[in-house]
Amino acid sequence: MKKKQVPDMVTVNRKAKFDYVLGDELTVGMVLTGPEVRAIRDHHVQLKGSYVTIREGELWLYGLTLGAETAQNIKLLATRRQITELEREKVAGSTIVPVRLLGGSRHIKLVIAVGRGKKKYDKRETIKKRDIERGRYT
Repeated sequence: MKKKQVPDMVTVNRKAKFDYVLGDELTVGMVLTGPEVRAIRDHHVQLKGSYVTIREGELWLYGLTLGAETAQNIKLLATRRQITELEREKVAGSTIVPVRLLGGSRHIKLVIAVGRGKKKYDKRETIKKRDIERGRYT
């Protein structure tokens, strides 16, 4: 009997949680070449500054940093229904944000979320809550 492997987290976009109010998450596949897979498995990847957009009915990840190379454009794999739902959210004013990169198993997956940008006062509130949880203010 095979055990279902829980995918390891390769990297997290910590800035996404700070800059956006995140909604529903969706796990999608990625179309990668051999060197790109090797860079991700070796944890030479950064999601900071990357974004997801819909072009010609397909999901694309822009600005992924892999090793020394920057601005990789990678096609994402999702069903037609998922893409139309994301397109509907995007038209309503939301942004598609890459949140986490999973790669512990055989497949490398990207977790994306629909988010709305925070205002400056929302970010200040987030900082205040985080400081209170750390015990800085009593």
